[in-house]
Amino acid sequence: MESTADVVIIGAGVEGCSIGYALASSGTTSVTIIDRDTVGSGGTGRSAGIIRCHYGVAEIASLALASLEVFENATELLGEDIDFRQVGYVVGVGEDNLAAFRASLAAQRELGVTTDEISADEVSTMWPTAYLDDVAAFAFEPRGGYADAYATAQAFAGATLRHGGRLLQSRPVAAVDVSAGRVSGVTLRTGEHVAAGTVVVAAGAWSVPLLRPLGIDLPIQPQYVEEVLIDPGQDLGGSPVFSDLVSKQYAVPQGREVLCGDSSGDLRSIDDPDEYPNRADWAAIDRAVAKATHRFPGFASPAVVTSVTGMIDTTPDFNPIMSSTGIDGLYLAAGFSGHGYKIAPAVGRFVADLILHGTSSHPLVPAETFHLDRYAAGELLQSRFPYVGAAKIR
Repeated sequence: MESTADVVIIGAGVEGCSIGYALASSGTTSVTIIDRDTVGSGGTGRSAGIIRCHYGVAEIASLALASLEVFENATELLGEDIDFRQVGYVVGVGEDNLAAFRASLAAQRELGVTTDEISADEVSTMWPTAYLDDVAAFAFEPRGGYADAYATAQAFAGATLRHGGRLLQSRPVAAVDVSAGRVSGVTLRTGEHVAAGTVVVAAGAWSVPLLRPLGIDLPIQPQYVEEVLIDPGQDLGGSPVFSDLVSKQYAVPQGREVLCGDSSGDLRSIDDPDEYPNRADWAAIDRAVAKATHRFPGFASPAVVTSVTGMIDTTPDFNPIMSSTGIDGLYLAAGFSGHGYKIAPAVGRFVADLILHGTSSHPLVPAETFHLDRYAAGELLQSRFPYVGAAKIR
């Protein structure tokens, strides 16, 4: 069996579906998104869904800001509700990170991000259950919050279909086909062949084995993420997302529950992105509980509801690869390192621009920013304002 497309996208996570939508809505009607499972069934479906622009890498902050416009208007733009709760985003830092924190805030504001330093008293009105005495400074981003990453991927997929695109689910890709130095399509494990002059590999950590036979060794390492869902025993009343860079944790209030995760960057590498436990181990649960009860001693009667696990595809600089390759017509969008959801809408536009125009239309994000070649050249993309002891995705 054989079919054709102008562009084939491998991976129906939020990045792949966003790319599909950006292409289809720009007039590329023959777009086919292929997934080995279903839309959002990989890393996307396990995302915490945090939305923020607080980044020390200017290009990432710029993409997050551009994405925010889409998140805020998703129902109008995509035709579906993504359950965006714009409760705001609070960051708290200790004395050791005070200089980097203030420099980062100033740089974010220059880009157009709405963020300001606020007092502990102001935070306590938003998080009355919190202990704040060991935090030196806070920032508040009122347009931040959280949304449903799975619903967002579904919304992008649906919008792509309405613009004439095609979606193939439960169709694992066996190989990316190349002839005379140019991509010619993909072969599925079913034996089907989809001929295409352009292929985008947006399959997260699963991109690695797909491209290795072509001589492309991606510096992407899957890492295991463990989170704990806590019932505080009370209604938190719409408290904002809290990024606690003192205790090194994040707390996402979701109705009457709070999703708590570790932000120390101390993640566990795994060999196979399909092989990791479906529940957090007791040590991770104990750490999450200790951190949460320290920061939020005012919880009425806290109890662990369950744990949540997932996998992120990390790169050496904890920033994504969005790039052409040495093979004509073959593009890559992977290695999002835990912040892919926040920038996903802008990722779609960025990759579509690379394909359609060979450049970026975003004035603050040059096309070469996320190129794969930066690793071989030793030009890692890193924050200008790194936080001591915290994960590298801020």
